[in-house]
Amino acid sequence: MPELPEVEVTRRSFGDAIAGATVQGAALGKPLRWPLGCEPGLLAGRRVLGVRRRGKYLLLDLDEGLLLLHLGMSGSLRFARGLPPPGPHDHFDLLTDRGVLRLHDPRRFGAVVWAPHEQDERARKLLSSLGMEPLDEAAFDFDAFLAGLRASRTPIKQLLLGGKLVVGVGNIYASEVLHLAGIRPTLAANRIGPQRARRLHEAIRQVLARAVERGGSTLRDFANADGAAGHFQLEASVYGREGQPCRGCGTPIRLLRQGQRSTYFCPRCQRS
Repeated sequence: MPELPEVEVTRRSFGDAIAGATVQGAALGKPLRWPLGCEPGLLAGRRVLGVRRRGKYLLLDLDEGLLLLHLGMSGSLRFARGLPPPGPHDHFDLLTDRGVLRLHDPRRFGAVVWAPHEQDERARKLLSSLGMEPLDEAAFDFDAFLAGLRASRTPIKQLLLGGKLVVGVGNIYASEVLHLAGIRPTLAANRIGPQRARRLHEAIRQVLARAVERGGSTLRDFANADGAAGHFQLEASVYGREGQPCRGCGTPIRLLRQGQRSTYFCPRCQRS
């Protein structure tokens, strides 16, 4: 599943190129998770002002309204001139005078939703419950983060995955973050004191920023809007390395299941 780093990498790969483009039309393929919310023809003539990200949503700001895009479990975007005709897994084309923005999504858990503005009910339903943005220094407030930890007895890895405290710490990155912070994934969040919370707060920012720098993670078929794969998975400390030596202490990495998700950790570096 594309997580925050992959979505941010995607945004950066086409955001500047599409800003200022005029929409010439839109075409829909098979139905996605939610309906578009307007007739595709109504998008013609709109100008793209820019592309933002909130959590794992991309927000295409138009001079009238906005489009909220989610990549779902297997989605990716391409933006280019001269794309071939849509295939069976291409479900949305935004045609502009600078190229076509295409959503490719084999499993169809992705979405493209139009809203007249960000305060509209449709947009608020998708965005209002999202946690703090970890890559935004001002938004990722430590005191609020610490308060969120203290208020929860949930195992810390599952709290991070939930996205209500902080967005974007998906399964790969949660394992990496907790290893860097030296925290056992099963530890209840409210047992993490201020000093370790500070390490965790910094580890979240550090791991996600590094993942963006490395183009995200490509475990199966993720590629950015230019078609480039990510490489963060090649330098993972624990994720996908069961039985291999910890890069820090040499202890074999272990695997456990939490909420039907794979968790990788070092039993020595993450004793508690």
